[in-house]
Order: sequence, then C-alpha cells, then structure tokens
Amino acid sequence: MRLSVSIHRTRLGATEFTVIRPAQPLRRAVLIDRDRYLNAYVDEHAARRIGGLWALAATSPRTLIHLPMRGNQPPSAALSMDPPRRLDLVLLHHSLQFAPARWKELRGRLGPGRPRTVTLPDAGLEDASGIDDAARHHKENRDLFHQHLHAETVFMTGSTKVFRETTRHFLDVARHGPAHARSHPSRPHYCAELHSNDGTLGNARELHIEYCDEWNA
Repeated sequence: MRLSVSIHRTRLGATEFTVIRPAQPLRRAVLIDRDRYLNAYVDEHAARRIGGLWALAATSPRTLIHLPMRGNQPPSAALSMDPPRRLDLVLLHHSLQFAPARWKELRGRLGPGRPRTVTLPDAGLEDASGIDDAARHHKENRDLFHQHLHAETVFMTGSTKVFRETTRHFLDVARHGPAHARSHPSRPHYCAELHSNDGTLGNARELHIEYCDEWNA
C-alpha cells in the first residue's frame, strides 16, 4: 500500500513534534460525535486511506497522525434533527505521552508540510487469523485504545499491536462496502466496529465505521 502524506515538524517550547497528515483532503469522511459512541462515515477511497494512516500509526510511535475531517459536509445518512457535531481525529502511540490540551496550540503552528510517499506492507493488514481473542480479554491486556476529546478532536491513543490489529476494519469497509451497497440497494448499510466486547477499548467509546456512497458534496 502506497500512501501520500505531508510531514509537519514544529516546536512547543523545547520539544519538537512531528505531525503527519494525508497529502490530499479526506473529503468523503466525517467523524460524528453520537455521545455514547463515535460514528465514522466513509466512502471507499477514504476508508482505504484511513486504513493506511491507521497502519502507519502502528509503525510511527513518535508521531501524531492528524486526520482533518471536521470541516467536511456530512452525508445524508448522518443528518438528524440537530446538526451533527463533527470532529477531527488524531492517532498516537501511548509512549508519546502527548497532552491533548496542547493540541490547539500545536495545530495552529503547523505549516504546509513536506510531501512524502510512504509504502506500507499489504500482507496481514486484513488478516485476523493471528489475533488472540482470548488474550485480549485478560485483565493483564494493555493493548487498548484510550480516547480524549479536546479542541474538536478525538485522540485515539494505543499501542503498536492494537493499531496493527484494528487496521483491517477500515480496509474491510473499503473492500466490501461498495459491492454490498450495489447488491442491496434497499439495505445498503455496511459497517465494521471497534466495540466494547472485542477487547480493544479501554477508556474509549465504541467506533462505528460505516460505508456511505451518497454524499451531499
């Protein structure tokens, strides 16, 4: 998998931070705050690119990966009586120990960035056969996602292992969502989830990843 990104480096005080963003906007991707859970609406292209950035988070423990989405128009499926609260997403390794309260200042200092193409291995990204489901539910399991919400941004903090093992959810939606929608026009819903029973969430809300092919813009 080849992924076009932009790399940004800036300082806060004595510390230099590296932030990676997708090189091109994720136009058909929206993250909605549903109070009890988070809902990501994506088309095929966005799901594949987010999956790539998710996999990149597994191999980049000293980097914040920023997915700007809160300015995107939501699809019709996301609209309700009240305007949905749209959020950005930041993926980071727990060892970075970045304080989300510093994000707004750091984000404001980011320049245009430097373009780069990253190559990620395809092997194993969609394969769940090597995942030890029983071990995930042991009380000693520390490979869990934790979330914080600050400055209209959700921070997904986790380990290399939990990022690597959950990348497949986005790639599954990218691979199977379009065909499902074409084959089931009256029931086009296709989704994947990070949920409370799968042993990946610590102090974190569930994440519902839904394929959507009807967008307002």
